[in-house]
Amino acid sequence: MSRNKNVYYIYLLTMFFITLSGFGQMPIFKRYYIADVPGLEWLAKFYITHYIHYTCATLIIGITAYAAADYLMLTGKKLKLTATGYLRGALIAGLIATGILLVIRNFDGYIFSHNLIIFLDLSHLTLVMLFLCTSLYCFIFKKKWTRDSDQ
Repeated sequence: MSRNKNVYYIYLLTMFFITLSGFGQMPIFKRYYIADVPGLEWLAKFYITHYIHYTCATLIIGITAYAAADYLMLTGKKLKLTATGYLRGALIAGLIATGILLVIRNFDGYIFSHNLIIFLDLSHLTLVMLFLCTSLYCFIFKKKWTRDSDQ
């Protein structure tokens, strides 16, 4: 990710809340009584999780743009993306693309076919699961986004 630790911690916190609110869009927290735990009632409220998800998505797009610009303009000569860095970048790009299309679907005047909406929903969910599994793998095996260019 970025060399800036503050940006990295904001990225981690944003990823946590975007994942939590994304799963909150599905009624799993109410269905499995997680929202009945005191203090977690908000997880079953659609509009709360919806706004959190959109806010975090905006932050993720901004952080991704910042990290990409930082890499391309400043650190690209010193650092190179690893294979897992390329994979995670591609997964985030896919998540952003499908997420933007899902947001556009909600605007008046844009009519997507039912098949396209189902495809976008399933693609977004599949990309989320792949990203989470990849991130867990990278965390366990200490795989970095970048490496020194002389290696």
